[in-house]
Amino acid sequence: MEFPQYRKYKNDQSYFIILDKGRFIEWKNMLGKWEKIEFEATILPDRVYISDMLAEYSDYWDVISEKDYMKFLEGVKN
Repeated sequence: MEFPQYRKYKNDQSYFIILDKGRFIEWKNMLGKWEKIEFEATILPDRVYISDMLAEYSDYWDVISEKDYMKFLEGVKN
C-alpha cells in the first residue's frame, strides 16, 4: 500500500491523512472550529484503528483523493 492515504468520516466532521501504518493527522470539527490532531499509534488498539481506516470500512469512512483533501485544507486555512 502506498502512503499517504486519505479518509473522512461520513458526516464530514473529521478528515484524515494517514502517513503510514502507525501515524496519521486528523482534522476534527470541534464546535465549528477545525482542530489538527497528530497521532502516533503506540498500543495495539491504536494500530487496529489505523488498520480499520486502511481496510476501507465504508460504514465509517469514505476514501477521498489527495485533491479532495487539499481542497478541504484550503477551506480550513482561509
